[in-house]
Amino acid sequence: MLKDVSKKLLYTSGLLGLYHRLRNADSLTVVMFHRTLSPDDPRWATCDPDYTLATRWLEQSLAFFRRHYSVVSLEQVLASRRTGAALPPRSLLITFDDGWADNAHYALPALKRAGLPALLFVVADAVGTRQPFFQERLIGAWRRGALGVRELAAALPAGEAPGTEVDETIGALREVIARLEALEADVRARVLAPFMARLDDGHRHMVTVEELHQLEAGGVALGLHGKTHAPMKLADDLDAELAGARASLARQLGQPHANAESMSFPHGSFDAAIAQRAREAGYELLFTSVPVLNPTTKGVGWLLGRTGFETDAVVDAKGRFREDWLALYLFRRQARRLA
Repeated sequence: MLKDVSKKLLYTSGLLGLYHRLRNADSLTVVMFHRTLSPDDPRWATCDPDYTLATRWLEQSLAFFRRHYSVVSLEQVLASRRTGAALPPRSLLITFDDGWADNAHYALPALKRAGLPALLFVVADAVGTRQPFFQERLIGAWRRGALGVRELAAALPAGEAPGTEVDETIGALREVIARLEALEADVRARVLAPFMARLDDGHRHMVTVEELHQLEAGGVALGLHGKTHAPMKLADDLDAELAGARASLARQLGQPHANAESMSFPHGSFDAAIAQRAREAGYELLFTSVPVLNPTTKGVGWLLGRTGFETDAVVDAKGRFREDWLALYLFRRQARRLA
């Protein structure tokens, strides 16, 4: 209790804000969102709770950014990288991963009301599809009671199942999902095949081409998040995940040439060789899941850190948005140039 009160006092006193203004003046903060839904949306009840913000929490986050940062666009970051033009003090870039339909339904109106730009990293093959990635489908099925963790764990290949008895919690489910992610794609498909009918919730989750055009028109730039959402280190065809994703998105948008300048690595999976391959595929800016601030005193680097934006970073157990938590979470990040 005392620790929580001290956090509030540190923030409300203005000391934490002063610390941020001095310490982070010459850095670019990149925040990473995924989904945002209204609690009265039917998809809210079964979404992944860790990676989905209620719309009111997103709006409060945007208001926080306006108070404490200079929110910049992808174009400004690219211009700084290309020309050496200085970014404004305490720059912040808002990004969204995957390409969820709710980014168009809810995030875009919130961004417009706040007058803020953003960047959406799209999984090329997910555009126009209805159901999400297998991880989210499993969480959704479990949350609506259509699938049990023990049942799913029992379907894992011999030697891949958890070594102890699993319980029916989301933590145990995430452990089983991690084991599924490590399987070869064809093996994972065989494991999940008996469950597929139960994994369809009847809703559309992924963005359409028309919605991508709406997002672009509303000030949301488009980048890539791979072609299939596979971790780059495990990709069967790395060229398809890199250059192929750019070409695929360009075709869907009706563009004569691939012109997406930025990419984020799915699942944060990359190494130095993959990053270099991505540069060779035409990406000028590459975004990681390494939670660091990006120094700007010597210009913007081409490999950038991002800070994940999970629900528990901003919302307490009573469902209250906590600006003091968010300030402590973002302001104290290490500043480090990745490349």
